Amino acid sequence: MTEVTRTFADARAWARTGTELMLGARTGTELMLDAVAGLDEAGFSAPSVLPEWTRGHLVAHVAANADALCNLVHWAATGEETPMYASAEERAAGIAKGPALSADQLRSWLTTSAHRLAEGLDGLTDEQWQQKVVTAQGRTVPATELPWMRAREVCVHAVDLGAGVVTFADLPKGFLTALVAEISAKRGLTELPDGPLPEVAAWLAGRPHLLADAPELGPWL
Repeated sequence: MTEVTRTFADARAWARTGTELMLGARTGTELMLDAVAGLDEAGFSAPSVLPEWTRGHLVAHVAANADALCNLVHWAATGEETPMYASAEERAAGIAKGPALSADQLRSWLTTSAHRLAEGLDGLTDEQWQQKVVTAQGRTVPATELPWMRAREVCVHAVDLGAGVVTFADLPKGFLTALVAEISAKRGLTELPDGPLPEVAAWLAGRPHLLADAPELGPWL
């Protein structure tokens, strides 16, 4: 067994430190776009790793997440309260749109929303980065948290596509270290099974992994 050596606070700090501020989000976005680039209609209709979700559902969720985070960027930039989602029903409706859209429409939505979010984040001033916003879970956080929130979505869900293009081993080491720290803290774990970092991250996230004798964990994210 190995001790968890980084805290949740360290994970948040990694996500917003210097040149690594956008690294996880940008890398994850590139991986997600690469993963869907070769999918045809049948590919998007195929099951994802997540129960009851096709890849179309998953891509719609990631695209809608970018749109929702753009609302928080607007909040940070203007001070106008703009929640991520108007309601739980709105969030569910965005996901449900996935199977109804064509492959080209899904790729276009994913790409356009990701670029709009990146531009919005790039445009925030030092003061606006400190503006408090409220997440869909009701947490009040500074805007500096937004790149980390996006990094988790695109990196983990790029693997969840199950398209054979992206695995946990393809994700940046710094991101995986921060992810392990965050999930460990939220699950109240102080020790982890021995194993490669990508496999430990997959296990903690409740995804398929190769760790022997590791207890089963429920899904996360």
